[in-house]
Amino acid sequence: MKLMTKEIQKNLPKLYETEDIKTSDKKAYVKYFCPWNQWTWYGIEYDGKDTFFGYVIGHEKEYGYFTLSELKSVKGFMGLGIERDLYFKPKRMEEIINN
Repeated sequence: MKLMTKEIQKNLPKLYETEDIKTSDKKAYVKYFCPWNQWTWYGIEYDGKDTFFGYVIGHEKEYGYFTLSELKSVKGFMGLGIERDLYFKPKRMEEIINN
């Protein structure tokens, strides 16, 4: 599965571009998930190469940085990898956090 498309990359704000936007009003433009557990990554900003700023649901729920190369490198049972939610539409973080 292709984790990054030209369309997604075009829509994602650059790193630090949304600094002045209230956290709950920021938008996630892409959602990645691990099919064998509940880890989920929401991309809010992207440097255009590898690094995201986003929201991660894992052991904790927190904002932080993660990389595309890191997501691509994860392999689980039977070679499964991290997947992109093909049906995800950009959402305000308030909607994601309150669900």
